[in-house]
Amino acid sequence: MGKKASFEIFGSQQFIDWLNTEKLSLAFTTYQSNRLFFIGIKPDGSLSATMRTFDRPMGLFATADRLTLATRYQVWQLENMVEKGQLFKDRDKMYVPRRSWMTGQLDIHDIVQAQWGDNSQQVIFVNTLFDCLATLSDRYSFTPLWKPPFISKLAPEERCHLNGLAIVEGKPAYVTACGQSDVVDGWRDQRQNGGCVIDVSSKEIIATELSMPHSPRFYQDKLWLLNSGKGEFGYLDSKTGKFQPVTFCAGYLRGMTFWKNYAIVGLSRPREREQTFSGLVLQERLAAKGATAFCGLQVINLDTGDIVHWLRIEGIIVELYDVVVLPGVRHPGCIGLQETDELRRVATRDLSVEV
Repeated sequence: MGKKASFEIFGSQQFIDWLNTEKLSLAFTTYQSNRLFFIGIKPDGSLSATMRTFDRPMGLFATADRLTLATRYQVWQLENMVEKGQLFKDRDKMYVPRRSWMTGQLDIHDIVQAQWGDNSQQVIFVNTLFDCLATLSDRYSFTPLWKPPFISKLAPEERCHLNGLAIVEGKPAYVTACGQSDVVDGWRDQRQNGGCVIDVSSKEIIATELSMPHSPRFYQDKLWLLNSGKGEFGYLDSKTGKFQPVTFCAGYLRGMTFWKNYAIVGLSRPREREQTFSGLVLQERLAAKGATAFCGLQVINLDTGDIVHWLRIEGIIVELYDVVVLPGVRHPGCIGLQETDELRRVATRDLSVEV
């Protein structure tokens, strides 16, 4: 019999102290190994890494007590079942799947809860297969909301690899795409420098010549993004529209969130022997620095651009997609779809209602 596939998670020397000081935990997705991870601190002060299995988890969005998660065929909403000030098996948050929508395989990337037009908050996601922004429907796989100006029709052809979505004042504001192609799978020929950023409201292309950009996020009055094909974390200069690199990270970047004066970014190892990742500047820069691609999370100080903390994953897990901060959470947990005994045994009720 062969050895069981395994992995190891470990952090930099001050990573646990940073989580303690900032009073937060992290969650991230790795679709390559079908896992949703929670990183926190155990009661004994050691690092806690909890994983649960979902089918190809990608985009992840967090509010105070809810996680919205995009998977291969479904969108899931997970709700925290632990009341404030209480614990459940030493966990101060326990996320339980409560609702799902069957979307079919749309290759959903970024997902948010935001307002569209005059409507109330709703789930909005990047429908990468159809190159559009969309929302959930009780009747259809999705309801389209918006498409880039160069996309002539909605078709399941992944023409431009639309992937990232930034919200400003609660509304979708900017998206990233790996190319401006209007033919099936045409973005792959533009992956080295054909990436762009588009203003959702005006449909104006505000930045070009990017290399496979991902994870646009508006924070501290700047539009930050990951220039993934070059391993760069940076922002768009609002006056020139040019990307300003801040930090080189030794990995293929996807997934970004912010906390106070820190950015937390996800790093993956480029897939070997796959054309999508060949010929990227990232590979040249790694070779020049004598570095091997990193899989994990890195915490970047926004004042200095220095990588001040990191979480590294070794073994079978080599790719991440999204990461979120869980403020005020010390030791988060989750009941996944495969934990059938836990799902069967856990039943909660609304204590505010008397009958």
